[in-house]
Amino acid sequence: MNNDYNSHHYYLAFSFFQKIEPANIKKLKIFFSNMRQAFFASPSELERAGLKPSLAADFIIWRDSPAASIKTMLEILNREKISFITWDDPEYPSLLKEIFAPPPVLYYKGRLDNTIKNNLSVVGSRKHSSYGQRAISELLPTVVRHNINIVSGLALGIDALAHQVALNNGGVTWAVLGSGLDYRNIYPPAHLQLAQAIIDSGGALISEFPPGAPPYRQNFPQRNRIVAGLSQATLVIESKIRSGALITAHYALDANREVLAVPGNICSEFSAGPNRLIKSGAKTISSPDDILEIYGL
Repeated sequence: MNNDYNSHHYYLAFSFFQKIEPANIKKLKIFFSNMRQAFFASPSELERAGLKPSLAADFIIWRDSPAASIKTMLEILNREKISFITWDDPEYPSLLKEIFAPPPVLYYKGRLDNTIKNNLSVVGSRKHSSYGQRAISELLPTVVRHNINIVSGLALGIDALAHQVALNNGGVTWAVLGSGLDYRNIYPPAHLQLAQAIIDSGGALISEFPPGAPPYRQNFPQRNRIVAGLSQATLVIESKIRSGALITAHYALDANREVLAVPGNICSEFSAGPNRLIKSGAKTISSPDDILEIYGL
C-alpha cells in the first residue's frame, strides 16, 4: 500500500469494504490515532477497538486482496467522474453530521455546495395521484425561487416531480441514491436523463455506497436517513401508511428536524401517511408560505 495515502484515503478504503457500518468506523476513529493505522491494525487491535471477531477476520481477508487497492479505487472514481468527501473534511454537510450514524464517506457527482443554507427534503409515493402532482406544482416553485434547495431520492413519482420542479424553476436539487453512482447502477435507469440534468444544473447526485454497489432493496431505508439528515425540514406529499416516505419522516424526527405534511383525501390510501403525520403533530402545509415560515423567509 502506497505510503503517500493519508487518512482521507483510508476512509475511502473502509467504505469499499461494505460489511463495516458507520458505527464501527466511529469506533475505529476513536481508538486509533488515524485511519491508516486502523487499516493496518492486527485482528486483536481491531477487536479491542470494538469490532466483532468475525468482522475483524473478514476485514483482514479483504484487506489482503486486490479489491483493497486504493489506487484502483481512485481510478474507478476518476473514470466515473465521482468525487468523495469524509466526515473529517470541511466540505461535509454540517446538518448531516448531526444525525445518528452519519456516513463516514459521501460520494457525489456534480457540485455538493456546502454554502447552501436552506434545504428542504421532499418525499412521497412512487405512485402518485393528480392531487399529489398538483400539490407539488402549487407549493414548490415559490419555495425554489426563495433559494431553498430541494433534496429527494430520484425515485419514481413524487421524488422525480420534486427534482423536476426545482430544475424548471432555476433551482438547485440534490438526489440521494441507494446505490453506487457509477453509470451502470444509477437507479432507476429510467431517470438517467433526470440525473444528468441535476448535475448539469449545478446540483448533485449523492450516495454513501461506493461505485459498483447495486440498488439492493435494503439500501433504500438506509439512504432515507441521509435524505432527512441533509435538510432542516422534510415535506411528505402522498404516501401509504407503510412507505419509505414515512421512514424518512421518522428519521427527520429522530434528528430533531421539522416534519411537514400535505393533507389529503381521507378516502385515499395515498393520503393515509401525511394525514397520520399531521395527527401526530406534523405541520400542515397548504401553501408555500407555510414552508417559507419554517425558514424564516
